[in-house]
Amino acid sequence: MEHKGTKRLETKRLILRQYRVDDAEDMFNHWASDPEVTKFLTWPAYTEVEMANERIADWISNYPDPAFYNWAIELKSEGFIIGSISVGRMNETVASADIGYCMGKAWWGQGIMAEALQAVVDYLFAEVGMNRIAATHDKNNPNSGRVMDKVGMHVEGILRASGINQLGICDMVWHSILRSEWENRKND
Repeated sequence: MEHKGTKRLETKRLILRQYRVDDAEDMFNHWASDPEVTKFLTWPAYTEVEMANERIADWISNYPDPAFYNWAIELKSEGFIIGSISVGRMNETVASADIGYCMGKAWWGQGIMAEALQAVVDYLFAEVGMNRIAATHDKNNPNSGRVMDKVGMHVEGILRASGINQLGICDMVWHSILRSEWENRKND
């Protein structure tokens, strides 16, 4: 692996980029303050924009680390951010990364998150040299699993009572894609 950090990525509809200080209001208004968005996440809905300011300041301070991967998802047509996608955990020994994401509900069901996830998967395999990329979702949130399916991830299994979110302890469904599977999809 060769860490390259949170590099700007572009798709047909999206720009995935590093967070900027002026993103806090968009983050707060578009997803972080919405309990419906955060109910399957480990952190509660924000109650004030200062919470987004603090989180973004922390992320910005980590961008000099080439092993830090955290993108704001900007919708090209609107010019503002609508969500987030990042590597939450990494195992360098086996070149594996676990990805997490969230997005404002106004943009759900449009294939946007799958587009963002595909860009990150492509980058982590092609440029960083990952061997395995995984993601997980609460069993009660199958829409998140469909995003993973769209990029070629396979269900590995369900770890019962292994996660916690705003609804409490939950069963977590794990999905992954290996470099060899990604390469085969690229060649099809």
